[in-house]
Amino acid sequence: MGDALEFSDIYQEVKGSWNDGRLRFSKQHVVFKNIKTGKVDSIPAAELSQARWRRVCLGQGVKLTTSTGHSYRYDGFREGDFEKIAEFFRAHYKVELLEKDLCVKGWNWGAANFSGPLLSFEVGDTPAFEIPLASVSQCATGKNEVTLEFHQNDEAEVSLMEVRFYVPPRDATATDEEPEPVEVFRDNVLSKADVIQATGDALCVFRELQCLTPRGRYDIRIYPSFLHLHGKTFDYKIPYTTVLRLFLLPHKDQRQIFFVVSLDPPIKQGQTRYHFLILIFSKEEVLSLSLNMTEEEVEKRYEGKLSKNMSGPLYEMVSRVMKALVNRKITVPGNFLGHSGTQCITCSFKASSGLLYPLERAFIYVHKPPVHLRFEEVSCVNFARGTTTTRSFDFEIKTKQGNQFTFSSIEREEYGKLFDFVTAKKLSIKNRGFKEVNGTKRKDDMMEDSDEDRHDAYLERMKAEGKIREEANDSDDYEGESDESFNPGEEEDDIEEEYDSKASASDSSVEGGVSDRETKKRAARKAKVLKERKPREKKQKDGNAPKRPMSAYFLWLNASREAIKSERPGMSVTEVSRRAGEMWRELGKEQKEEWDVKAEEAKKAYEVAMREYRESGKGTSAPSKGERKKKGWTRDEKKRRTSGEGKEGERERTTGNDSFKSREFVSSDESSSDRGEAKRKRKGSDKEEDGSSTPPSSESGSDWMEQ
Repeated sequence: MGDALEFSDIYQEVKGSWNDGRLRFSKQHVVFKNIKTGKVDSIPAAELSQARWRRVCLGQGVKLTTSTGHSYRYDGFREGDFEKIAEFFRAHYKVELLEKDLCVKGWNWGAANFSGPLLSFEVGDTPAFEIPLASVSQCATGKNEVTLEFHQNDEAEVSLMEVRFYVPPRDATATDEEPEPVEVFRDNVLSKADVIQATGDALCVFRELQCLTPRGRYDIRIYPSFLHLHGKTFDYKIPYTTVLRLFLLPHKDQRQIFFVVSLDPPIKQGQTRYHFLILIFSKEEVLSLSLNMTEEEVEKRYEGKLSKNMSGPLYEMVSRVMKALVNRKITVPGNFLGHSGTQCITCSFKASSGLLYPLERAFIYVHKPPVHLRFEEVSCVNFARGTTTTRSFDFEIKTKQGNQFTFSSIEREEYGKLFDFVTAKKLSIKNRGFKEVNGTKRKDDMMEDSDEDRHDAYLERMKAEGKIREEANDSDDYEGESDESFNPGEEEDDIEEEYDSKASASDSSVEGGVSDRETKKRAARKAKVLKERKPREKKQKDGNAPKRPMSAYFLWLNASREAIKSERPGMSVTEVSRRAGEMWRELGKEQKEEWDVKAEEAKKAYEVAMREYRESGKGTSAPSKGERKKKGWTRDEKKRRTSGEGKEGERERTTGNDSFKSREFVSSDESSSDRGEAKRKRKGSDKEEDGSSTPPSSESGSDWMEQ
């Protein structure tokens, strides 16, 4: 037999809920680790006094009892695990694992047996149910009745809030000096119940501490088993057993510091739950503290962790006292340093701005709402582009439970530091993208969870429209030209250099000169002018031609549309499309092949029908609506007039095309006097309808004057 036994998918019962985790039996300890919270419960093997094996709701269970009176229950074992666990207990713990049956008769009359911190209701010496007295929050008595109220557990789907017991009165033969059975029952419950009562003086008191969560200023009274937050409106009592972790985090301004207490279960105020207690201190505040104990008691109880008289910064005093009483380590930031030299990153989560701290084993966000994410529960992270500006980016964290946390508005300078930190911690990065290394850009090879194989109908349509626009604008785009080359103040110079015969002289005449790069751009622009642009004619649709075949996806969508709508009546068109895309991605390869075959058959049928249609001589375009309803101008006249014959000069200056030339540049040898004459004739054209006085060189302008 090995030195340890490990079991996964084991459930620990805590206040009516089952916490999933891993259980390990070793020679020295029994250790259970909660998968969700990461909390570890350890039981020394020397304290085990009793072990029971019994059939429970989730299979087979083990109940362990310690010499200190605590009881632990673990469920989820298999029947075949009994012999293995019993042999391990005999060999290493010297404890016999005994089988114990539960009473399932359903009787409501029995005997109450108080065994340490456990109340067992037994019917015929067989336990029917057991109540851990640590789960009792209050005990009230009536004449012959006792009511037990329990702590509410938010993790449990169904919570038991109270149980009432009828206690028979004492016999008539009993003397008056004997206590009532109801009072005896209540005293037994309260002696072990988790009822927080502030008895005696506090060990120390911290006055008017600023608390961010819950918000306000509170006096914190430190008692041996709990701390008491006393505010103007609310009071909170926090048992030390509910403290999960302690954090000491420096603020980005280097003048303040956060002290964070993680709680499980959280403190409650009505329907509000506070899983974190966040205090903020100024580093300059100093405090002298004296504990309400003798030096011998302090030394005996805390073994040098505390002393009767202490002095120092306020945050140090609070954290030192909490560490000694809770017996937990204080977590501080590790080696991470951001772009500004601090150990945190400014970002936003949901609607509030805060600080994200990359720790050695987790991320923690302060302060509203606080978030703590351990690396072991992180599935992957993602660096995404900011939604508002390119000066920032978003950092997304997805957990194994399927939850996603997005920290937005992170400065672009923090990207390299955060990326290197995530890589060093070996966290899975969903989309690495491009990262600058030593001034150059490189693309990482590890691309996980790629979406290339996912069908997105909307994305495909956007790509097709973008391609059409790109083809239409190819002749207008200048190669190698960036946005920085646009300068409204240089428009006139550009026109003169493009059309003036002395363009080279204008280049050299500018003092300071134009950069070589700008000169090359202009030369490329001049060469582009020589390329004649051919106007594209819109292809008319033939309404009599056979319809094009649909793809496999749309064939499947038409067949499945009603089934998708039946899942949730009232779905909008967008929701139906989104749901259809998800279902198509989930289809297997064999299922998609069926629709691919149907799409191929439809394509072949379309080709045959199209061939027959063309052979029949009907492949002519149907008359358009504009041809059927003529209004004044013919289509050719309207196209010619609206295509800009009267705006050739303007198009020449903006697009640089030879196909449209303004009056000034029809003839290169035309004198300035001729130009003035042409200008005067254009002014008088309003009175001349025949246009006979227009010079032959300005025929293109006559059409413009007729308009």
